[in-house]
Amino acid sequence: MATRKIIKINAEKCNGCGLCIPNCPEGAIQIIDEKARLISDLFCDGLGACIGHCPEGAITIEEREAKDYDEKKVMENIVKQGQNVIKAHLEHLKGHNQSGYLNEALDFLKERKIEVDFREDHAGDQHEHSGCPGSKVMQFARRERVDKNKVQAKLESQLRQWPIQIKLIPAIAPFLNNADILIAADCVPFTYADFHEDLLKGKVLLVGCPKLDDLDLYQDKITQMLKNNDVKTITYAHMEVPCCFGLVGAIKTAISEAGKNIPFEEVVISIKGDRLQ
Repeated sequence: MATRKIIKINAEKCNGCGLCIPNCPEGAIQIIDEKARLISDLFCDGLGACIGHCPEGAITIEEREAKDYDEKKVMENIVKQGQNVIKAHLEHLKGHNQSGYLNEALDFLKERKIEVDFREDHAGDQHEHSGCPGSKVMQFARRERVDKNKVQAKLESQLRQWPIQIKLIPAIAPFLNNADILIAADCVPFTYADFHEDLLKGKVLLVGCPKLDDLDLYQDKITQMLKNNDVKTITYAHMEVPCCFGLVGAIKTAISEAGKNIPFEEVVISIKGDRLQ
């Protein structure tokens, strides 16, 4: 039996901001049910790269004795956390090509008659990617539909202002006052085909990248925008990948620090272009 270091997440302190996600190169943490979760001990190196990025102090390092990795013992803990955590754990094993552990986990679920919506048809495939799930390389097959009798109308842009980058928009820009604001992760307009009609129409657009840009800068900038303007509503549209969730907490904090009671809606887009939420 060996003693090793591993992260521990306090669910009561965690606000689901997701700032820890991009800083876990092993991909061991995901946001599930609005909380950061350690999906598998197997992929946590215990170095704590995520700790300094948690604004709530919800992540610590603990030392505990651990036997050789036992997938069934891990599953006993995983199943207590619900369907979403079970599925995420299975996907995590699949994505890291741990087919042996994946089969053990599936056998565990089968023995206990626990059903989970999970596709195992490619569980044995080789995966070159490890780390942040949002950086995983994928290619989608699309069926081209041709209707010779249909006249395609030219779509009109619903953009109402310029600039659109959060960094470039002045906090006192006149178009922010009395506006319904759409904050969009910059992958969303390229992924969601109905972006202009379904999300942007009638709204002022703010664009940024939650993974590559400075979230503290965004939080401060949005706070100033809200303090200087009467904003009607805020919608945040982002991708389903974990690194996109970080801006949720920043926006909510900005609303709070501005002392405003502004309705907030979150819209999640799948990597295949479907609206999930």
